[in-house]
Amino acid sequence: MTTRAQALIPITIAAVIIGVVGLLTLPSDSKIESVAFPRGTILVDDVALEVQIADSEARRVRGLMFQDQLPYDQGMIFVFEEPSIHSIWMLNMQFALDIIWFDQDGKVVHIERDVPPCQTVLEIATCPTVASISQAVYVLEVTSGFVEQNNITLDSVLTIVSI
Repeated sequence: MTTRAQALIPITIAAVIIGVVGLLTLPSDSKIESVAFPRGTILVDDVALEVQIADSEARRVRGLMFQDQLPYDQGMIFVFEEPSIHSIWMLNMQFALDIIWFDQDGKVVHIERDVPPCQTVLEIATCPTVASISQAVYVLEVTSGFVEQNNITLDSVLTIVSI
């Protein structure tokens, strides 16, 4: 007859192994829950937003992970050195996002609405990425519904006030 301890030992070992593997597969810069981002101000058309600035690889990897919410007048802007097809991964997000890609002139090149978060272990294994269809230099993440609420379209323009 199997004792309770004999049954729990393999389960405990399996849980530890899964946890260690999970931690090892996360990018190292995203393991810390608190990262300081510089702040700035942008306009999308005539809508002002206070933005957290992700202007380094470590900040871009970290993104909005673990943040509980983002008011409609705030966002995160990813700033890249070169125009390219940039993808966004919703790992450890707590809420859905609208994502807007801009070229070097501030013109919208792609919009993804209501991109769902990946929060659970099962979702993380299959967490999709979303990418622009054209080259971009800036990617703006805002709370889902922002695009519709503010009538943001492919004709919209990004103006950088301070970043």
